Amino acid sequence: MNFLEHIFENLRRRAEQPVLGEVHAGNITWMTGSELLALVERARDFLRRAGLHRGDRCALLAHNSVRWAAADLALMAEGIVVVPLYARQAPAELAAMMRDATPRLVLCGNPALAEAVATEWPEGPPRALLEEAFAGERLAAGPAQELPVARAETEPVTIIYTSGTSGEPKGVVLTVGNLNHVLRCTTGRLDLLMAGRSGSDRVFHYLPFCFAGSWVLLLTCLWRRSQLVMSTDLTRLAEEMQVARPDYLLNVPAVLERMRKGIEEQLAKRGGVTRKLFKGGCAAWFRRQEGQGNWADALRVALARPMFAAIRRKLGSNLVALICGSAPLARDTQLFFAMLGLPVLQVYGLTETTAICTMDHPSRVEPGFVGEAIPGIEMKLGEADEILVRGPNIFSGYWNRPAETAEVLRDGWFHTGDQGEVNQRGNWRVMGRVKNVLVLASGHNVPPEPLEEALLHSLEGAQHVVVVGHGRSYLAALISGRVTDAQVQAALERINPGLPHYKRIRAFHILPEPFSIESGLLTANGKIRRGAVAARLATQIEALYAARAASS
Repeated sequence: MNFLEHIFENLRRRAEQPVLGEVHAGNITWMTGSELLALVERARDFLRRAGLHRGDRCALLAHNSVRWAAADLALMAEGIVVVPLYARQAPAELAAMMRDATPRLVLCGNPALAEAVATEWPEGPPRALLEEAFAGERLAAGPAQELPVARAETEPVTIIYTSGTSGEPKGVVLTVGNLNHVLRCTTGRLDLLMAGRSGSDRVFHYLPFCFAGSWVLLLTCLWRRSQLVMSTDLTRLAEEMQVARPDYLLNVPAVLERMRKGIEEQLAKRGGVTRKLFKGGCAAWFRRQEGQGNWADALRVALARPMFAAIRRKLGSNLVALICGSAPLARDTQLFFAMLGLPVLQVYGLTETTAICTMDHPSRVEPGFVGEAIPGIEMKLGEADEILVRGPNIFSGYWNRPAETAEVLRDGWFHTGDQGEVNQRGNWRVMGRVKNVLVLASGHNVPPEPLEEALLHSLEGAQHVVVVGHGRSYLAALISGRVTDAQVQAALERINPGLPHYKRIRAFHILPEPFSIESGLLTANGKIRRGAVAARLATQIEALYAARAASS
């Protein structure tokens, strides 16, 4: 039984149980297993009437919803290759991806998206709204009896486009076999997390399903005995989370960083004894984690512990853990939530690895590391400490790009482009992207990500930090957000002394406006496009080095 057949069987078993929900106006609108299958059946009929056949491609351009999930299941059940696209992406970029994928149909979430596609790609394939695919459905209907079409393990299921941090996005082809393996691994790990709990686990979700990790979580919830609650308003995440009352949720580091800063800022505003107790207890707790605490620190932590517990309850009384992926999480932030009694489990992977290479084991979490390799795959370090992976989670190739595929799939190993290390316990740490390493004029190699992370965490109000200096005699930083020269200088005076001379940041430039997807400086999933930043801010970068040269 492949992953999709298993999901359909699970939905039949859970015919009368809620499986997917959406938060609207402070309440959850639920859909049962039988109602979801009825939607899928209606969508399958629509796809046939639209003339789509097994092996065709269909673009799915919409925000998260129960209907997105139903359309996805219907497309896969018909053997159609799904091309999920990010609804907030620039229309020109969307059109470029669709021209590359050549879908037979574009399913759009709303008329505005359909119009944007028509404007950018007037000669493109037919477009239809999701509501058309489900027109006339009867949600009270019994579960559909039709099974998904039979598919071999090597058959493609989806083409997911990479974020394009260093160039044009490429279509990653994932197969039935990829999903079979990864979903068994994610299910096994969540079973460990929820061991001893009866009933369905509740999951809150806000990340777009068009991203590989987000999609894998959706499918895992449909595979397991889970209830997944979707956000419908990203500006009200905290409120929606209180409504959803989840056991766990998938996050990206930026959101956890904002949560941490929000907690610290609220306590700072309260001032007085509360602020003093929290700051003292927090500093003492961190010292104890480094083995430097004394009896006084033990007392400070004990006095602050009721406050830590109250914050944790406010975040979510049912929360068992937070899950974090997309990029490595700062060790301090992971420790901060652990201090509150809320473990953060990290996941590492790329779209090309079906989103997963490593996952934290719930009882063996090591802050600063992204967990151990999932069962059935191998990982090792190659040249320049590049992480290499092989196993059934590795993609079959880039869509219509044999040269790029051959470049990353060599001798049976996938070259991730990530620089890492592994300890004796088998836990992996991701240091940064190999191609991002800055080579100074002195010959020293400097991964910029740890420095960016350290400076960002030291600057309240900073949104993004990009360290530059390739081919230069020293490093400089570009900082976006509401910070002052004095704040940056003070942060550098704290950070630089603990670094070797060649890793010290000696100049900086502040940009009042944060980077954004719309400006082209961030990818669709919020990662910095370093090449675009260097090109857009070339004048400011040159001025940084010219000014320092003139003053020396």
